[in-house]
Formats: sequence, structure tokens, C-alpha cells
Amino acid sequence: MKCYCIVNFREALAELDMPIPEPKGAEVLLKVKAAGVCHSDIHLWEGGYDLGNGRILSLQDRGVSLPLALGHETVGTLEAMGPDAKGVEKGRNYLAYPWIGCGECATCRAGRENYCAAPRTLGILRHGGYAEYLLVPDAKYLIDIGDLDPAQLAPYACSGLTTFSALKKIGADTYTEHPILIFGAGGLGLMSLQLLKALGGKGAVVVDIDPVKREAALKAGALAAIDGNAPDVAEQIAQAMGGPAQAAIDLVGAPATSELAFNCLAKGGKLVIIGLFGGLAPWSMALIPIKAIQILGSFVGNLGELQELIELVKTGKVPPMPIETFALNEADEALSRLRKGGVTGRAVLMAS
Repeated sequence: MKCYCIVNFREALAELDMPIPEPKGAEVLLKVKAAGVCHSDIHLWEGGYDLGNGRILSLQDRGVSLPLALGHETVGTLEAMGPDAKGVEKGRNYLAYPWIGCGECATCRAGRENYCAAPRTLGILRHGGYAEYLLVPDAKYLIDIGDLDPAQLAPYACSGLTTFSALKKIGADTYTEHPILIFGAGGLGLMSLQLLKALGGKGAVVVDIDPVKREAALKAGALAAIDGNAPDVAEQIAQAMGGPAQAAIDLVGAPATSELAFNCLAKGGKLVIIGLFGGLAPWSMALIPIKAIQILGSFVGNLGELQELIELVKTGKVPPMPIETFALNEADEALSRLRKGGVTGRAVLMAS
């Protein structure tokens, strides 16, 4: 099978031929139909995360081995299954939950595999969907999408799940009563706006430095879209929000965005950080208790949350996502475009 892999960090993806896996036990094999290209793939391509003060979190040191077929947002048709696979049917289309843990630790047994200390993540620690076939360790990680569009559904495995889980951490009692503040109007920002609509939220004010992305946010229903580089950005945010924000989601995760988000929060407000741009935390320690701010990191979501999200999508309440499609063999071009900020919405690879 054709796979599009990182062979060396920061070099172009290479097309490799690999054997088609044969599922054993409860394993299942998908013939890939759609694979989302996520900003996390850029960090994988770079080989690490910026921890600030010149420190880098090396992914190779954390178990990422090359060559690696990227892709943790994958929809495929069930091609084959091991003798112990249950609850699935050949020929049907499934979304694969990628944030798979060891399955044995207390964290996994509690249904929080995305927090497992020994993960088996698809597209990160195992080959992912930038390939003609994807081997999934257990049929329980497949979610039947029926006749829904694979290109639309693939991004829910990460961008959709990540924002859905962040909104749950903020809580319906907050987002249905108050607008929230969102930093970043890329794929996750637009997904946040759509999920807020579907969940009956009061909407969001979006901050981004890119005018094209701000316009996309307004088209997606943002209450306002503010230039993050404006000298009076904090004043503009307060005016658009009608005062301090009760909650903010930082989809960038840079010192500048997290500091601005913190400063715009009301006393007792909540800041959820998702983005992995990197750097050092910018807040005054004393102001965290003085303002009674909650600062939460949010890493994707668990299997139950993805199942809940797809049930919501099936109701038709979630508006379609802006999607730009590429052929599977254009994986390197799609990743490069995303790296340069040239994709509005989500990029998705489509297999023939």
C-alpha cells in the first residue's frame, strides 16, 4: 500500500510502499477514504514542541519513530477484521478514534485513554491515515458514520473532538448564558463556532491576526472578529463581549494569546488552552488567585465524547465545515499549505 510518511523531520513527506496489514484478534482494517490534515501534524513534522527558554520537547525521545505515516483524523471503509472484532460490518464507513491508550492502566479503565501515559495513538505512535489502509487496534474504536460525507466527518476525530471537549470543560451553564472568547480562527476556531450553534450557545468573539480567517469567522457566525495585532485589542474585545469574558479558549497557545485571554477574563473566569504554539506562561502568579481564574489544559477528548459528538452531528444541527480537499498523493503539499497558513477551515486528503 502507498503511505505518505515523515522519513526525516522537517523534510518533505516521502511516498513509501508498505505491506497491507492483516488484522488479528480484535483489530480492524480500514480502506482509507478521507484523512484530515491537522495542525498537530506540523508539530510532528517539526519533531517537537517549543517549551520556552530554548528548550524543545523532542517527539523522538517520547517514542515517535520514523518512518511514520501521519494522519489521526481518518474515515475509511471496513475492509477486513480479526476473528475477535465485534459490532462492526464490512463495507460500512467508520470514523476511527485515534487517541488510543494502553487499555490496561487505571486511566484507560476509567475511559480516559487520551490521558494514558503509554499511548498507542494513530498517526503519532502508530501509522495513521496518510495511507491507503489503516490498521485500528480494536473494533471498539470505530464509529459508524452511515451515509455522512467522509471529508466532513474526518476532522471530528481531532478538531471537532478537541473543541467539543473544551466546551464541555467550560460548561453549558456558562456558554449558553454568556458569549465566550476564542483565540484563533483556523479550523478549530470555525469548528468551535459551529458546535456552539449546535449546543445552543450564546456565540463567540474571535481574535485572529489574519484578515481572511477573521472574515471566515464572521461568515461562520462569530459575534465579532478582532485583529489580535490591533493596539487597542483588549478594549475592542471588552466592547464586543459587553464586558469581561466569563470563559476563553486559546487555540493558539502562545504567550501573547494566553496573556491577552487571561487579562480579558472576569473574576472567576475560565481559560482553556488547546494550542501548542509553545513558549513560557506569561501570567503573574499572584493574579491567578486574586482573580480566581481557572487555567485548564485540554488534550483532545475521550472515546465517549467522540461518540456523543457524532450523535450530535447526525442530528443535522452542526453546520458543514469549510473543507479544502487534496488527493492522498498530495499529502506533502497539503501539509506545506497548512504550515504556511494557506488553508481556511480544514484540509482533507481524499483517497481514490
